[in-house]
Amino acid sequence: MMAWPQRPPEERALLNPGFCSVVLWHAASGYATVANAPLPFDVAFLMLPIVLHRETRESLPHAVSTSLAVWLDDNPLTRARIAERATTLVAFTKEALMFGGLHGLLNLAGSAVAANGARKRLVAATLRDSSDEVRACAKQADFTGRWFAKAGSPSTVMAIVGVRP
Repeated sequence: MMAWPQRPPEERALLNPGFCSVVLWHAASGYATVANAPLPFDVAFLMLPIVLHRETRESLPHAVSTSLAVWLDDNPLTRARIAERATTLVAFTKEALMFGGLHGLLNLAGSAVAANGARKRLVAATLRDSSDEVRACAKQADFTGRWFAKAGSPSTVMAIVGVRP
């Protein structure tokens, strides 16, 4: 990765590790509420490509009972674009995971990512002062975490989306 000051302003604003780690915190928190387990590491790499892209985020279903496979079948271009963005955003996801781990927002253990529940108030306070779009990203990250927990094993989710770990 390029040094932080050398990155384009858009990248610094939209893909900064602090914001991305908050998105991953919400995804891990949502996943844990359904699966009663931490977010699988591989699945964490799908969160930013889905949640940060406005068109994809806004096309997500409203209920976790909606099948991931059916939703992707109804949105064929979305599936291809998620896979493409997942590859592009690997370095940013890794950076966000490291940032979140170093700052106590995320607990990285083995092959899973857990939201540090002790940081819930801090995350909530940060979101109160944020834009509507930032709050929408957080909300949809939580939803996507819960949705993926219901969709099946990590390998099933990855196969349905069309990516490999």
